[in-house]
Amino acid sequence: MSIWELLIIAVGLSMDAFAISICKGLSVEKVEKKHMLSAGLWFGGGQAIMPLIGYFLGASFSGIVDKFDHWISFALLGIIGINMIRESREEVKKMGSSFSAKAMLPLAIADSIDALAVGVSFAFLKVKIVPAVIIIGITTFIFSVIGIKIGNKFGAKYKSKAELAGGIILILIGVYIVLEHTGIINI
Repeated sequence: MSIWELLIIAVGLSMDAFAISICKGLSVEKVEKKHMLSAGLWFGGGQAIMPLIGYFLGASFSGIVDKFDHWISFALLGIIGINMIRESREEVKKMGSSFSAKAMLPLAIADSIDALAVGVSFAFLKVKIVPAVIIIGITTFIFSVIGIKIGNKFGAKYKSKAELAGGIILILIGVYIVLEHTGIINI
């Protein structure tokens, strides 16, 4: 998988964290650097750790599913993408203003469950996991920091658009994987 493909996946995965960060930005009266740093570290860290866990889970049984691993990757990315698109159509929920570990840890875990599934796909596709998790973590960190600022400044205007874009990106990556592995396209 190329660096550009990894970056596109990272952006897609980051959209949920971006949307949550927008909501967290809405919840505080005045954004401080500690708010942006907290969101970036929690969401970026979660999005980096979960694919690593998924990768090791997937690697443990990847030899069994070599002939149809691209279909599994397609299904996982499709399900995640469709879920993100569905969530983009839901009403924005009011979020608490706390950035404590007690408040952020559940959000980071919930946000990064889809990254666990992507990690499983990475194992099937034999992706180099260390560069992948670094790219995903840094990208999510950046989007989370920006999301806090945007949420505080502009409100929930961009939340649904971010989730919609992320869902579409992940579905398209899944389609690309199938087309590439079935020989329909060769880039």
